[in-house]
Amino acid sequence: MDKRNVVIIGGGPAGMAAAAAAYDAGERDILIIERDRCLGGILNQCIHNGFGLHTFKEELTGPEYAARYEQMVTERDIEYKLDTIVLDVSPDADGSKLITYMNDAEGCRVISASAVILAMGCRERPRGALSIPGTRPAGVYTAGTAQRLVNIEGKCVGRRVVILGSGDIGLIMARRMTLQGAKVYAVAELMPYSGGLQRNIRQCLDDFDIPLMLSHTVSKIYGKGRVEGVDISEVDENRNIIPDRTVHFDCDTLLLSCGLLPENELSRGAGVRINGVTGGPDVKDNLETSLPGVFACGNVLHVHDLVDYVSQEAARAGKMAAEYVAEGERGSTDPLTKECIVPITVDGKVRYTVPQYIDPDTMENTLTVRMRVANNFRNKKLCIYAGDKKLREMKKDILKPGEMEQVVLLRKDIDELSASGGANSSIRICLED
Repeated sequence: MDKRNVVIIGGGPAGMAAAAAAYDAGERDILIIERDRCLGGILNQCIHNGFGLHTFKEELTGPEYAARYEQMVTERDIEYKLDTIVLDVSPDADGSKLITYMNDAEGCRVISASAVILAMGCRERPRGALSIPGTRPAGVYTAGTAQRLVNIEGKCVGRRVVILGSGDIGLIMARRMTLQGAKVYAVAELMPYSGGLQRNIRQCLDDFDIPLMLSHTVSKIYGKGRVEGVDISEVDENRNIIPDRTVHFDCDTLLLSCGLLPENELSRGAGVRINGVTGGPDVKDNLETSLPGVFACGNVLHVHDLVDYVSQEAARAGKMAAEYVAEGERGSTDPLTKECIVPITVDGKVRYTVPQYIDPDTMENTLTVRMRVANNFRNKKLCIYAGDKKLREMKKDILKPGEMEQVVLLRKDIDELSASGGANSSIRICLED
């Protein structure tokens, strides 16, 4: 059986950044497995600009950003397999991980890896998960599918468009469809706030006079062979449709931008513990999951709003995976259940953090913790506690679920925790007035 040191599943921005970082940390036996026909992942269809401001200090399109990392992979002579599907990841008796993959050239093969980095990205929530009444005609697409058809395949998906969901892909497609000559009547959003970045609302909706209908949803789809129209209804605070508050649009296309889900079927099959809020694996500060030697990064871990943060996070996973291999096997114990492990807890107003745990044995001098809030908030303090002791607070004029927040924890924060309550205490992050 072929044995590799580090195998990375996914060749998008996370997978490539992790591979480059693992190489730079001294690891040379690296393999990327990518299911598509080229590296780059979802970035290849994101032809708009706005990428790379944090990483490269310039504004790039998605394909340009992906090309920068593909060049890093090529310059380091890192091996990758394209058009290859990973079927299964499972722990072996000796502590290594068995990876079953399939492609046309090799058929079905099993290889062994000392460390695995999960970088499979995320997928869109389909219509079947949304419970929209009506028939199932042509003309209903997820926003990402429409984006691929328009930007890569050169197809025209429709001329009269309504979009459900104000995630960033939906907002960007509102602009893209308008520039292609379509009429976008409205973007409807079930929640009382947008799920996308504020800059995308300005640039993709406001600049084109496309209305954003908050607290609204699609209540009915008309048409049999093709979409002929949709009803958009207002909802109350419990997300129930309000009678007699419905507007009808004659349209031929409905785009769905109703959330992204981390792609974790392989993770679940491997026995990795999945977080109920993020939909991705629970990880500690070095991005190791509950399965020793399996690391996670990027949108498979939690859905990011900026690809620059994906690359930063993935670089850390690559570096940590290289160190794991260099130090040798560490046994089969769940890394998240170590006696010294420190959980990071939240108050509900903060929905989640990544990572969820800190290992004093592996924490570096600084640790970036990313999080999302549960609602729109104004004039709050983002507070960090070690046990019962407040370490510091940051004033926040506006917090929105569509935009990630982050704090930097210091090594001395863990020392403060030990002094205040010992290993059984936690780092707590919360919002206060």
